[in-house]
Amino acid sequence: MASPGHPLSALLPSLAGLCLLLTALSAAGPVSPQRSLVWGPGLRADIVLPVRYFFIQAVSPEGHNLTSSPSGTGQKTFKVSIKSISPKEYIRIHVPDPLDRNDGSFLMRYRMYGSVNEGMIIEVLYGDQHVAQSPYILKGAVYHEYCDCPEDDPRIWQTTLSCPTEEPQVTKDFVPFPSIDLLRMLTEVKKRFAEKRGAIVHYTVLNNKIYRQALGKYTDFKMFSDEILLSLARKVRLPDFEFYINVGDWPVENRKVNDTPGPLPIISWCGSTDSRDIILPTYDITHSTYETLRGVTNDLLSIQGNTGPSWNNKSEQAFFRGRDSREERLQLVQLSKKYPELLDAGITGYFFFREKEAELGKAPLLGFFDFFKYKYQINVDGTVAAYRFPYLMLGDSLVLKQNSPYYEHFYAALQPWKHYVPFKRNLSDLLEKIKWAKEHDEEARTIAKAGQSLARELLQPHRLYCYYFTVFQKYAERQSSRPEIREGMELVPQPDDSTSICNCKKEKQLREEL
Repeated sequence: MASPGHPLSALLPSLAGLCLLLTALSAAGPVSPQRSLVWGPGLRADIVLPVRYFFIQAVSPEGHNLTSSPSGTGQKTFKVSIKSISPKEYIRIHVPDPLDRNDGSFLMRYRMYGSVNEGMIIEVLYGDQHVAQSPYILKGAVYHEYCDCPEDDPRIWQTTLSCPTEEPQVTKDFVPFPSIDLLRMLTEVKKRFAEKRGAIVHYTVLNNKIYRQALGKYTDFKMFSDEILLSLARKVRLPDFEFYINVGDWPVENRKVNDTPGPLPIISWCGSTDSRDIILPTYDITHSTYETLRGVTNDLLSIQGNTGPSWNNKSEQAFFRGRDSREERLQLVQLSKKYPELLDAGITGYFFFREKEAELGKAPLLGFFDFFKYKYQINVDGTVAAYRFPYLMLGDSLVLKQNSPYYEHFYAALQPWKHYVPFKRNLSDLLEKIKWAKEHDEEARTIAKAGQSLARELLQPHRLYCYYFTVFQKYAERQSSRPEIREGMELVPQPDDSTSICNCKKEKQLREEL
């Protein structure tokens, strides 16, 4: 196993290779702490994330990866302790138990509420024995989320995180925009989008500081774009660039590439086949990543340890709960009433079709983790793409997904019938697809596992940060003039870090003075 000082790529074996080779691998059984594997970005001092994380793979004494939880031990199979190297340095840190992913692998998360200058020790134990190369020594300064300590060289930062050299969706999104005319944007965006839709925020990033102006009445969600921009700027020096983000639901730029005038490079959280918006990870998964182990209960990491009963013990029904934000959701409930043995669907809140509540009824709210008591998950669009989709993909159920013109940033990597089962937009073949899954259980399980594995890889928190930076970097490279702090913009300040140790800025200033 590679040491923590090696590049992250060396610490990230393929999740498919570790978790999904169902043949020739051991099921639940004894664990060899020496043969078991530990890897991930949380073993690196120089990878700063809101919540740090790493993985543990249980391996048998014979050298086989376990493919289910070790017998009778559950989440207490492995124990992790984290402390500062120096007894003189006290660190506030939240260290919950590792999450059992029910496939022989475990996910360990920890959130730092302070920094250390001399390093940390991470011990991973099976009983009283160290696992793999434990203890792991994180040498030097280990910074918490609010440290404003950006890496000056973006290439170093991207290499440290093992960011992909290319993101297919980003490449596709920028094809219509070989050059970005900031003066044209300044003239046209407000008139075309802000006055009509009222959900546009104008940003300038200059010298790694964030400035913005809200353009319209419906820009409260700028708190999410502020959040990720500030968080990124604390980790890596951002390029100087000026852009507009649509914080509403729908993508807005519907002009075609050959239109005159052509499309404008508006950034949005959701794309569609009829629009030309540049897509970022949704505010939902971004914020949940930022608030993991603090302000949210459903996030991309915690969901992985709460995927319900094992496949064979799940209810063999398809399941849906959600608001009435699309007519097909009402049709789901009608189908459920007709075919309850195949489908359990309910509307939890009425806003768009209130007149239908008396006819269809209102289902009680159900905790999201309870969704995975069901073997098949139905994903139907809301106002745009249903933002629950990434969470469903991370579960241990088969996702049946409605065909849709809308997409999120990671959809380009997914393939129907390999990672999920598609069904028609009008639901006309949904029952047929549910029946197919019930009659082809092993194939359905293989698709579910493949989808889960790919989602685990693509939706890791560090990958989201990589994606954001890639978009901003490509945008900056295409600007035809220098970005400016425009009239009406205000500085978005970094959060105060006065209560925690964070000396990096002082150290940089000292070097510059010398």
